[in-house]
Amino acid sequence: MRCDGADAMGALKRILITGANGFVGSAALRRARSDGIAVTALYRRHRPEGWSDDPGITAAQLDLNDPASVDALRPLIAECDAVIHAAAHLGGDKEAIARDTIRATSHLLDAMQPGSARLVLVSSIAVYDMMQLDRGSEVTERCPLVDPAAPRDAYSAGKFEQERLVAARNRPAWLMRAGAVYGPGRTWHALMGLWLGKLFVEVASDGALPMVHVDHLADALLAAAARDPEGVEAVNVLDDDLPTRARYAGVHRAASGWPRLRLPIPYALWLGAARLAAPLRSSMPGLLREDALRARMMPVTFSNARLRDRLGGRDRAPFEAMLKRSIEDAG
Repeated sequence: MRCDGADAMGALKRILITGANGFVGSAALRRARSDGIAVTALYRRHRPEGWSDDPGITAAQLDLNDPASVDALRPLIAECDAVIHAAAHLGGDKEAIARDTIRATSHLLDAMQPGSARLVLVSSIAVYDMMQLDRGSEVTERCPLVDPAAPRDAYSAGKFEQERLVAARNRPAWLMRAGAVYGPGRTWHALMGLWLGKLFVEVASDGALPMVHVDHLADALLAAAARDPEGVEAVNVLDDDLPTRARYAGVHRAASGWPRLRLPIPYALWLGAARLAAPLRSSMPGLLREDALRARMMPVTFSNARLRDRLGGRDRAPFEAMLKRSIEDAG
């Protein structure tokens, strides 16, 4: 993906990537290096061996949770045209989110001087409040966001707070609201349903899965790094071809052999069960809490029109080919 052709991407000489050894960060690093862009790669613990063989990668071991990282970051950022902030806690641990998502983002922002590198934040579509939407709605960047006073879970609250911190600095930034990211080694996800032993219980609906292949996300991140946003600009980062759950499971089974046993249960039945279980909400699993169920499973459509309008690009290959290739590449 090139926002204005090769010249625009060529304007990037060096970028800084936080979480550069993670699933998303490493994909962005590969994309940058394939375009000849030098990378300052931040990591906290494990440095990939291949980095040492590439003179275009400058590795820097930093813990963004540490206040001392601010002073260490400033000269690194000063050398870069853009910062892709991919470091964050991906689970639901409140303490880890406070440390590795919120505090780390605050320290990164403290290190960025006014008028310095563009900021590209890897956010999430989890910031949308699906309780305020109806079945069949289209999820766009104009949809309401989660209520920070009563978030449905720690992860969505953390991503909302991360975006709020960026917006509060009153500096231009891209908020890249990625869908569920898949790719080699990560081809299954919680948006599908749940496992009961060897039986996979699927939430059956005609709604689209908000997916993005990790390479497509990397394309979008590099395109954003090469273009100035209009203030603090949010963009849904999703593939063009979004499958239903049944289509996803069918392709996955054809390519990998599983799930062998599937039990589709209509979304309406799940929703009815969640509403009956409302008095016991605090002890219920996610799919039996209405806010979590609607956020993960409600039949809606998702728009990436703003992504294509602002940053251009297109999927590298159809969904079936991307999923099959991801399974094969995982070995």
